[in-house]
Amino acid sequence: MWTPVACSRWRSVGLTPETSYPVNLGMACPKGWEALEVLNSEKRAHYPLLRQADGTQQRVSWDTALTTFTERFKSIQAKHGNAAVAFVSTGQIVSEEMAFLGALAKFGMGVQHGDGNTRQCMATAVSAYKESFGFDAPPYTYDDFEQSDCLVFVGANPCIGHPIMWERVLRNQKSPEIIVLDPRRTETAMASTQHLQLNPKSDLALLYAITQHLIAANLIDYDFVNAHTEGFEELAAHVSAFTPEAVSQQCGIPVLDIRRAAESIGRASAASLWWTMGVNQSYEGTRVAQAIINIALITGNFGRPGTGANSITGQCNAMGSRLWSNTTNLLGHFKFESADDRQHVAETLGIDVDRIPNEGSWAYDEIVEGIRNGEIKGLWVIATNPAHSWINRGDFRELLGKLDFLVVQDMYDQTDTAKHADLVLPAAGWGEKVGTFINSERRYGLVKKVRRAPGEALADFQIFRAIAAYWGVGDVFAEWTDPEAVFRIMQRLSRNRPNDISGIDGYQQLDASGGIQWPFSEAESQQEDAPVQQRRLFSDGRFYHENGKARLIVDQITPMPEPPDVDYPHLLLTGRGTVSQWHTQTRTENSKVLRKLYPQQPYAEIHPRDAAKLDVINGDRIRVRSRRGEVEVTAMVTPTVRSGHVFIPMHYRIVNELTLSHFDPHSHQPSYKDCAVCLEKV
Repeated sequence: MWTPVACSRWRSVGLTPETSYPVNLGMACPKGWEALEVLNSEKRAHYPLLRQADGTQQRVSWDTALTTFTERFKSIQAKHGNAAVAFVSTGQIVSEEMAFLGALAKFGMGVQHGDGNTRQCMATAVSAYKESFGFDAPPYTYDDFEQSDCLVFVGANPCIGHPIMWERVLRNQKSPEIIVLDPRRTETAMASTQHLQLNPKSDLALLYAITQHLIAANLIDYDFVNAHTEGFEELAAHVSAFTPEAVSQQCGIPVLDIRRAAESIGRASAASLWWTMGVNQSYEGTRVAQAIINIALITGNFGRPGTGANSITGQCNAMGSRLWSNTTNLLGHFKFESADDRQHVAETLGIDVDRIPNEGSWAYDEIVEGIRNGEIKGLWVIATNPAHSWINRGDFRELLGKLDFLVVQDMYDQTDTAKHADLVLPAAGWGEKVGTFINSERRYGLVKKVRRAPGEALADFQIFRAIAAYWGVGDVFAEWTDPEAVFRIMQRLSRNRPNDISGIDGYQQLDASGGIQWPFSEAESQQEDAPVQQRRLFSDGRFYHENGKARLIVDQITPMPEPPDVDYPHLLLTGRGTVSQWHTQTRTENSKVLRKLYPQQPYAEIHPRDAAKLDVINGDRIRVRSRRGEVEVTAMVTPTVRSGHVFIPMHYRIVNELTLSHFDPHSHQPSYKDCAVCLEKV
């Protein structure tokens, strides 16, 4: 949480982290310190831009922009059907804006298909939680980092990717065992007590082996298993073949190391297991996440301080997107396919139920294929940059050229995607508008307006209000007057749901309380003088399936779609590069300070043995080539990667020239972290 330290009427000039806020406790990472500076960029979008006949983007009035938006999209729908227009949302705007966008598009404009860039970071965790628990419900609170005596990080490097969380780990006074499962010797792995440097995409086999040893060594909480789970017999039968001896060679981990990790988890009084993109961005990520969940369940590590199977969110408001984007799930995490849910949402919103589609949207990858197949003719992109971030970037850029009309709504007009746009709508950024974010631990926090947006840029919320008016559906959204009014609608939709927030007494209480975690019902608000700061789920052992039990889910191992071979003998890994980079650098590259904290030129980590074969030394230029493209990068010769592996940070524009388009079948999340490449010296 941040507080302005000096400001005029419209312009905050400094920030300081709040020491009492329960998330960061006075700590901050470089990106936080520079949060205001990136708003001052020369690349900010100041005015609407419309592509002219000569191909240039020229400034136009908001009236022209909104009229063009309406006429062009309505024309596409009239000619090709409502499903020919789609939108791609984001985890970067506030929850109230996400709810308004999804409702406007689907209930007002008749758009069938829309998804968010949360599909690229958290969809796997969502799928895993929903199948295992019956609802998308991360069970933990950040205090659990300090309460565990055994922390397991799977495909997660919080030291770099989530530094405030890592600071919480460092505050742990229990001298915890820290176990890291990662193919790279990351900064977090270097600080661990056990690093299982497994072969890429062998994580499911390794987790099944840990599970097998827990069962064989009788390190199971059978009271918890029998009372609160189902499927244990099937789980035990499935993992029986995954003995440490059977998977050791496949995983590249000695048998004794596998057993030691299992013993550490099984004998801990409070073990917590954490994962992020190394698991989620995988073609079998949902089952890997569920293997992590299984371990926490069978050892009884739920509902107590320092426990849980805990997904770490990839962007600031991915949780808001998961609950409120109205894309593949109906607004508030209801189901489009349920007539009862549609009727309830319609009555709550005061709209005709016929405005609500009876099926969910295509997922992001399906929308992309819809463009390829000519089914999607118009696309509205809000606060995300898929021309950089989408897997197999070169292919995606070509597909953008097939669209009849592309609208990009963003705070910057120089992103890779905005440069392709037919229409650019200038939006306000964080600190220039009001609303709520929901963090990894389910905490609603208030975003405050501390300065004006530049030029004629508007808050996304106000852009949506204007579009509703120009589209002719302003009366449908008459109650959606401001973000806090929409927050009250969200409260009504959440009532008596797992994500109930009906007990929050508006924005003022959110601000005064240091944020509030869901669930916080009206009944709870009447019982508590103030909201409890640390709210864990499942302390009563009841999950969200009808029988109240969690499901133990297993599956067969899936072969890597594109393993290394003679022609492409190396495996490309991608991920977070440094603490000062964030996603596509859309913001971080606009800070002079942050730019000094990471290499400006793309680099690739390669093992000294591979470097010697190429006659390459540190700093030489090398070419990395896949079946989809090739890039030139600087060689960083380091033993942090194993021989045969190459690591390139995800932030550089070039990395997705190489990646292979393949997806988890359950979550539709792209698998960014495995494709075959070859190397040569330039």
